[in-house]
Amino acid sequence: MVCGLGIMLGMINAVVIVLHLLASAFLILFVLLHSGKGGGLSDMFGGGAGLSGGTSIEKNLDRITIVTAILFGLTTFWLAWRWT
Repeated sequence: MVCGLGIMLGMINAVVIVLHLLASAFLILFVLLHSGKGGGLSDMFGGGAGLSGGTSIEKNLDRITIVTAILFGLTTFWLAWRWT
């Protein structure tokens, strides 16, 4: 019974590590897509026409970035808690 629980936690940790790696890669991508003061990579895709997040593309990008950051934070806390 205890051995089965250890294997289950190991599998959960593996899934969380994969989610953590994906969240970190997508978080970097989404942050780079945001337009800053002088415009960012989002200008290449037509997102630079409005004022500071005025377009629907920028608003959706904000939401996706927030969700990705929350996922990254949760997986960070999980991994820190499991390996202490």
